[in-house]
Amino acid sequence: MMTKKTISASRASLILFLCRMITALEVPLDLSQPPTITQQSPKDYIVDPRENIVIQCEAKGKPPPSFSWTRNGTHFDIDKDARVTVKPNSGTLVINIMNGGKAEAYEGVYQCTARNERGAAISNNIVIRPSRSPLWTKEKVEPKHVREGDPLVLHCSPPVGLPPPIIFWMDNSFQRLPQNERVSQGLNGDLYFSNVKPEDTREDYICYARFNHTQTIQQKQPISVKVFSMDSLNETISANLSDTDFYGAKPLTERRPTLLTPVGSTSNKVELRGNVLLLECIAEGLPTPVIRWIKEGGELPINRTFFENFKKTLKIVEVSEADSGKYKCVARNPLGSTHHTITVTVKAAPYWITAPRNLVLSPGEDGTLICRANGNPKPNISWLTNGVPIAIAPEDPSRKVDGDTIIFSDVQERSSAVYQCNASNEYGYLLANAFVNVLAEPPRILTPANKLYQIIANNPALLDCAFFGSPVPEIEWFKGVKGSILHGDLYVFHDNGTLEIPVAQKDSTGTYTCVARNKLGKVQNEVHLEVKDPTMIIKQPEYKIIQKGGQVSFECTIKHDRTLMPTITWLKDNGELPVDERFIIHKDSLAIMNVTDKDDGTYTCVANTTLDSVSASAVLTVVDRPDPPFDLELTDQLERSIQLSWIPGYDNNSPITNFVIEYEDGMREPGVWHYQTEVHGTQTTVQLKLSPYVNYSFRVIAVNEIGRSQPSEASEQYLTKAAKPDENPSGVQGIGSEPDNLVIIWEPLKGFQSNGPGLQYKVSWRQKDVGDEWTSVIVANVSKYIVSGTPTFVPYEIKVQALNDLGYAPEPAEVIGHSGEDLPMVAPGNVQVHIVNSTLAKVHWDPVPLKTVRGHLQGYRIYYWKVQSLSKRRQRHVEKKILTFSGNKTHGMLPGLEPYSSYKLNVRVVNGKGEGPASPDKLFKTPEGVPSSPSFLKISNPTLDSLTLEWGPPTHPNGVLIAYTLKFQPINSTHELGPLIEIRIPANETSLILSNLNYSTRYKFYFYAQTSVGSGSQITEEAVTIMDEAMASRQVDIATQGWFIGLMCAVALLILILLIVCFIRRNKGGKYPVKEKEDAHADPEIQPMKEDDGTFGEYSDAEDHKPLKKGSRTPSDRTVKKEDSDDSLVDYGEGVNGQFNEDGSFIGQYSGKKEKEPAEGNESSEAPSPVNAMNSFV
Repeated sequence: MMTKKTISASRASLILFLCRMITALEVPLDLSQPPTITQQSPKDYIVDPRENIVIQCEAKGKPPPSFSWTRNGTHFDIDKDARVTVKPNSGTLVINIMNGGKAEAYEGVYQCTARNERGAAISNNIVIRPSRSPLWTKEKVEPKHVREGDPLVLHCSPPVGLPPPIIFWMDNSFQRLPQNERVSQGLNGDLYFSNVKPEDTREDYICYARFNHTQTIQQKQPISVKVFSMDSLNETISANLSDTDFYGAKPLTERRPTLLTPVGSTSNKVELRGNVLLLECIAEGLPTPVIRWIKEGGELPINRTFFENFKKTLKIVEVSEADSGKYKCVARNPLGSTHHTITVTVKAAPYWITAPRNLVLSPGEDGTLICRANGNPKPNISWLTNGVPIAIAPEDPSRKVDGDTIIFSDVQERSSAVYQCNASNEYGYLLANAFVNVLAEPPRILTPANKLYQIIANNPALLDCAFFGSPVPEIEWFKGVKGSILHGDLYVFHDNGTLEIPVAQKDSTGTYTCVARNKLGKVQNEVHLEVKDPTMIIKQPEYKIIQKGGQVSFECTIKHDRTLMPTITWLKDNGELPVDERFIIHKDSLAIMNVTDKDDGTYTCVANTTLDSVSASAVLTVVDRPDPPFDLELTDQLERSIQLSWIPGYDNNSPITNFVIEYEDGMREPGVWHYQTEVHGTQTTVQLKLSPYVNYSFRVIAVNEIGRSQPSEASEQYLTKAAKPDENPSGVQGIGSEPDNLVIIWEPLKGFQSNGPGLQYKVSWRQKDVGDEWTSVIVANVSKYIVSGTPTFVPYEIKVQALNDLGYAPEPAEVIGHSGEDLPMVAPGNVQVHIVNSTLAKVHWDPVPLKTVRGHLQGYRIYYWKVQSLSKRRQRHVEKKILTFSGNKTHGMLPGLEPYSSYKLNVRVVNGKGEGPASPDKLFKTPEGVPSSPSFLKISNPTLDSLTLEWGPPTHPNGVLIAYTLKFQPINSTHELGPLIEIRIPANETSLILSNLNYSTRYKFYFYAQTSVGSGSQITEEAVTIMDEAMASRQVDIATQGWFIGLMCAVALLILILLIVCFIRRNKGGKYPVKEKEDAHADPEIQPMKEDDGTFGEYSDAEDHKPLKKGSRTPSDRTVKKEDSDDSLVDYGEGVNGQFNEDGSFIGQYSGKKEKEPAEGNESSEAPSPVNAMNSFV
């Protein structure tokens, strides 16, 4: 036996469907059945008197029903009225009043009856009333004269219409009159003023009534209102009274609130359940009162309470009995409060608890009709059968009435009828028709065969099996051709035959069979279910912040069942996208070009298929610079301060971080704005400090992360009073431009620092420490003053004081200046030179007397130059060098001298004017140093056992050359160095022939010059002696032998393998023997001697197996030793020509100038031959 489960109330998506499922069985129209009313006009039917009246009444039944009407409780004979017709196959009345008829003639209560052989159904009582829009009654509207601050009520009193009109107030230009907390319209249409103001004066207060049913608007006569202000009243009174009379209107007086409506302290209100409750309180007072609502003993209902008309109206929607109670409105202003309590009683017209439902029974079956309703007061239930009260209807032994229930037992076909249940109280009634139809019918399935259902996985599937039969058939479901009966928790079986699969999966796909059977027969039907994959948004649009003018893109990528064709729709704020070419929709995205502030909002991507719909939203925030502030106002105006306030402009979705306040001096610099101050973005008021005698205007600029707003409109101007200067000029100095003057200079005051007109400066001076009186002069429009005829370079006390037409600034501070300088008079004496080493000398001198300096002592300057090199006959070019030593120093260092040279120098004192006379030239000589490397080394004329060497002397001998030293050693085939041989050569020689050398051998040569101080830098070269001709011929013969060629090929292959291994090891960072030899090889001058034979270590060419390059030069080994000098860096002068500085930048020259590279020697004219390489293997 199949289990049946009720529908879970939580399945909100199924409510509509299930409501349809649980209704009474629909009897197919091919079977006999009593009439059922399917359509009727509303109970209270207001018709347009300009159009035909149509009263609807439609019904179904088998056989088709016939229709009749009653009017005002009596039969309405349609045939006797030519204006009344009935639509064919319908009970709907059409009353033709377009051709001279009057709607008022057809007012009344109409009721329709639909009847056939099985019973009669009746409609509601339909009350027909034509709409009315009467004109305003003629009345004389008197002008209203009212004193400022008093209350005022303008009565509308609209004509009574059907339905009631909508009231609004406008002026002659059809513009709605503005309303606010002070002026507002009541629920009755009157216009209430809590207090009037002069601006309320006008002659066109017009009340309009709009009748929506007839689409007409009626207008009341304009009302004139004249508000008298206190000033105008006093002027009027004074003009009509003599000077001796006492007159004067009372000043405007504030008062506590009183209620204009409702009157009294309490009132009552009755409202019906389900309607909208409107409560109103309008108060007068000065200042304007504010209204607050409370419910005594409870809270106002959440989500159903609204405040309208500036909180003067309390609105509660969908009221119920629980909303009954006492509601208090409180009107309050600073002088006090008043209140009014409204007792609300909620009544209820009847409403259904259980409405009767059609009943289909088989002969001999039992059943019930239930009619339950509620209301306040409780409604009365009465039954009718076929439109006749059941008490006077023909008796039926199968029925029994028990209050709101009719019980049927052992019914027969004659028991078929239509029953009416009427529930009524003083506020209304409910009428319901329900038939009892006695039939004997085998089962039939009304759902089409092979119906296809398509649903999305994980959603409920509802497979329909609409059926009919009498008695009511039993329903069974099967899956598949040979499936067993369905049962269990995976399925829900509904009373109307529907099979519900609460969570359908892909394996739920298939064919389902519905079987209906009763005692009269059996029938079955197949339906098909397909379960589809859900549509998903796998890449959703994301929140975006974009600056105005930019472009933005939202992505929306979906995944869907391959058998469904999705469509993607984009919405903005749940509406359609604007029709704008800036919005570009692609397959998976939405792009917005040139974004504007109107594009701000929520964008939703909606993916629809025929079965499901998914959406994803993202917010677009358009940011921009803020709008400029506005409504600038100046208050608290004082002599030295003022308060500025403003209203911020819209921040364009980027919070305002600060406000910048600028000012304009309209007196001195009109149109030029200067920075004044800035405040935090939450401030809208600032106290500004002001200067005297400035015509100020202010403007405000708002700043956010995007940038600065446009400036606000300028504020009103504010001129501050003039005053004495607050400050004196800054930057006062006294500096002479000539030996006999004193130039006094200062920074003049800026325009607004003058504090008033007639700005001048009082310049005062006197010689210091001589007891002179102050000498003063007053000047204007200048920033310097020259005092002539002063002694040379003497101190002066100076002060500069500002003054204007209103007086002097405070006493200024004194500064010390000096009159003009002149050139120093004497030269330093006792100049001594101490030679530190061959490139450095120390100079001493005696300071000059300070009186002879005649100015600010800046230091001493040494001029020195090279007379000649002692190793050459004369100096062709003399280049003087300059070193300056700051302050009162008496010694300094001369770095970068050339060894073995003759120099001259002199010393001069320096002040601000220039240099004094030079001291007598002092001659000194530098000692010898080590020479530079020979200028070149050339090796030529190679033979079997000899080489010819030629060289040039050092470019810088730095002394007297005493000899040259030549060192050389052979290099074998494995790049190992042989024994080192040394030869000493006289200094006057420039060439040498080396004999007794080995043939076909490479030699490396080291060559340098010497003075009495030591050896100079060396130059290196390599060369190869030539090979013996006979041996070469023999080797050639061997080279032509086949066995030798094969041996050489094997050796070459082995070498290739070794090279590959070496290459791999080098790439991995490892060392190989040749590399180790290279690392071990160094200059022979510093290589350690081998312990066994005293020779040098192995030699490795820097480029493995590449042709040997020219000899490299080793760096100079000339260094400067400290030689126990205790001089610090401050002993070195400041080079005028930028070559030397005290910060140590001269040290490179002090350590010895880098010599020019000597000319490179020639490479060997004979490169190694394959035969030579072969010899290395023999």
